[in-house]
Amino acid sequence: MLNDARKPPHACLPEDILAQYRSEADGLSSEEAKVRLAAQGPNRLPAPPRRHPFLRLLAQFNNALIYMLLGSAGITALLQHWIDTGVILAVVLINALLGFIQEGRAEQAMEAVRRMLAPMATVLRNGQRQAVSAVELVTGDIVLLEAGDRVPADLRLLNCHSLRMQEAILTGESVAVGKSSSAVDAEAALGDRSCMAYSGTLVSSGQGRGLVVATGSETEIGRISGLLSSVEPLVTPLLRQISEFARWLTLLILVISALVLLFGYFIHHHPFADLFMAVVALAVAAIPEGLPAVLTITLAIGVQAMAKHHAIVRRLPAIETIGAVSVICTDKTGTLTSNEMMVTTLMTDLHHYRLTGSGYAPEGHLQQDDAIIEPHADAWLEPIAAVISLCNDACLHKLDGRWNIEGDPMEGALLVLARKLGRNDDALRRSWPRIDAIPFDASHRYMATLNHDHRQHACIYVKGAPEVLLELCSGQWHPDGPARLDREHWRQRYEAIAAEGQRVLALAMKPVSHERTALAFDDLEDGLLLLGLVGLIDPTRPEAISAVAQCRQAGVSVKMITGDHAGTATAIARQAGLEKPETVLTGADLDQLSDGELMVAIKTTNVFARTSPEHKLRLVMALQANSMIVAMTGDGVNDAPALKRADIGIAMGRSGSEAAKEAADLVLADDNFATIVAAVREGRRVYDNLRKVIGWTLPTSSGEALTVIIALLLGTTLPVTPVQILWVNLITAITLGLALAFEPLEARTMQRPPRRRKEPLLTGTLAWHIVLVSSLFPCGVYGIFSYALDQGYSIELARTMAINTLVVMEIFHLFFMRNFYTTSLTPRAIAGTPIVWLTVVLVTLGQFAVTYLPLLQRLFGTEAVPFTDGLVIIGIGAASFVIIELEKQLRLRWAQLRSPK
Repeated sequence: MLNDARKPPHACLPEDILAQYRSEADGLSSEEAKVRLAAQGPNRLPAPPRRHPFLRLLAQFNNALIYMLLGSAGITALLQHWIDTGVILAVVLINALLGFIQEGRAEQAMEAVRRMLAPMATVLRNGQRQAVSAVELVTGDIVLLEAGDRVPADLRLLNCHSLRMQEAILTGESVAVGKSSSAVDAEAALGDRSCMAYSGTLVSSGQGRGLVVATGSETEIGRISGLLSSVEPLVTPLLRQISEFARWLTLLILVISALVLLFGYFIHHHPFADLFMAVVALAVAAIPEGLPAVLTITLAIGVQAMAKHHAIVRRLPAIETIGAVSVICTDKTGTLTSNEMMVTTLMTDLHHYRLTGSGYAPEGHLQQDDAIIEPHADAWLEPIAAVISLCNDACLHKLDGRWNIEGDPMEGALLVLARKLGRNDDALRRSWPRIDAIPFDASHRYMATLNHDHRQHACIYVKGAPEVLLELCSGQWHPDGPARLDREHWRQRYEAIAAEGQRVLALAMKPVSHERTALAFDDLEDGLLLLGLVGLIDPTRPEAISAVAQCRQAGVSVKMITGDHAGTATAIARQAGLEKPETVLTGADLDQLSDGELMVAIKTTNVFARTSPEHKLRLVMALQANSMIVAMTGDGVNDAPALKRADIGIAMGRSGSEAAKEAADLVLADDNFATIVAAVREGRRVYDNLRKVIGWTLPTSSGEALTVIIALLLGTTLPVTPVQILWVNLITAITLGLALAFEPLEARTMQRPPRRRKEPLLTGTLAWHIVLVSSLFPCGVYGIFSYALDQGYSIELARTMAINTLVVMEIFHLFFMRNFYTTSLTPRAIAGTPIVWLTVVLVTLGQFAVTYLPLLQRLFGTEAVPFTDGLVIIGIGAASFVIIELEKQLRLRWAQLRSPK
């Protein structure tokens, strides 16, 4: 960079900035531009380093759970059970492909940021206007800007005319901001640097000329890109816990299998071949090979359910993470608010009106003291309707049943006000055509038009900043004639409106002679009459207010992080129901806090205004340092680093930039905060169902394994053969466990506090349940096996009754796990769901086939079970259900006694 001055560009005067960057008012020469391009490099963001796709694919297999699955696939292949082998290998391949595809997310986010740069730019070279590729821009170039242009590099504006920029991708402000060439304070926040135009932002209106002061990675977007590449994404709680669980479970199964093999061979002197096959059966029974598939399917079902709530999941594990969030960091514009400006306050000399309605729909009432006012009967409103309709460049129209604005959102909101006042802006414009105008400009901060009607009348209409118009006005309008203007009184009134977070505009008019056909600044220096004030705000979504209340009930904190002004942020926070909305920290305040001080302050502060990308990233990290699971919402390029760092990044689907979407885990199709709460609810349901799947799978697998272990340790006959255990795994592992993935939300789920970041997947309660149920399975199997032998039944029939008992106990355990946190003895719980009964019917039909079809009897070594013995088997299953249900009721009652009143 060529700038050696100590002051940043926005703090330098236009005449000084040219000298500092060794440029001229008519631009650089072509030769100088080439020299600088060779020294500085092209104006584009550097491509991030990428790992070879084959190495990325291999990395997906570096996981203990995958090793365990590959081992179990090898074992089942040795047993020549090709169906099991195929299923396990398919699960491994699907998981690897999902990880391979999703790992490119950060690279795609970087590419999306790089695409934000403009492809072409209009510059002055050799004193002439010419179009060049944006990648050829260098510092010192003079760039010309017009409405609709995307800024190709960071510019220090030298001069501008009615220039307004849409900077939402950097600052988060919902409305276009006016620009000027005047220097600002060196410490000014990004959104307050009115003399700068930043790369990637859009020119919404006007014209300007600026000096390139930064290109490529030196621009604000480039700096954000650097932040994005340096941010390490966090491993989600589920992935971390599954990985740890897989390692320990693999080690445990291997150790137990080896000990049982040694014990059976050296102590009981079993033939090694038979013993080895039994130990293989033990390992296959203990390994929950269907668990990864069911977990993946459970998450996939959550993806579909969230899509119905307008939440698009980009990464599968994000589903359970959203259910664990303890704090939601939300943007203001378009998320808590509707991103549609609306007039909510109207003041005349004698009246203070409130406007009702929603967004750009011209439907609502004019109220005074909560009473509805008929606007046609109010003489004060006629000139106000005229000025807001005629001193206006926007258009209001209805398309596909939805009202839309073309032009500036604030001007569009004024047209909506005119309709609510019962005036047709199109009719007014036809009867009072515009003759001349002074466009809005940041230097004078108002807009004025000269309009004539068809009856030899003419009038000047003005709207603008109240502090400016108060100085221009010489009186105030009254139905009976001009009146004296009390400037201090009006100043207090507009400050009161602004204190509510509203943007305030003053309205004025001046009747003139019909002969006047031109409008000059001098025409506004005498005779201008103040009509009143309007207060505009991007209103809070009604559903967002309810959603914030639900978050508080669920123990989830909501924090607003916005680039907008503190006053506006406070007003919206108050309307949305955030806690302590009056406590606000700005970006400047954050810069003064150390990391330790910020960790303390962030616990009690819920509103952060005028923030930069670094601030957002720092806030997310401070919350995570307080052991919170953080969801971060955003729509601009400035949000991408924080979205990537957060435990769950949530981008806006309608208004969001591609960079934000690529960096996020979740995309809101409707940009609605209420959708986030629906996603939290769905995430909690998915995680509960994941635990239910685990709580059903592990006890059944452990129970089957214990049945084999007991027989091998005691040296007794196996009550079930290895091939029968494989059959039970095949028929129940996916079917019954899968049914739990479709379970609806349990009662009071959203009244539970969010789970802790370090809370294990296997809590003490779930671990105890696994131990209890695992011990019940051998009791039931050996009980029915002993009963059958006492009855003089053959060993084949005894084993048939044993495997049927295993399956029946698993079915009853399924009905228990459907309501792990509440009682299972309710009509709704007993009724089940269609998918539950479908899986139960399928498993039952499969067991009937194995038990009674001759072909399968020969294959699995089974015999037909008598009807009365079948009732005994069902009785054992029911008894196991009663035992674990009684234990649950005791546990729930004990928890109620221990909980604080």
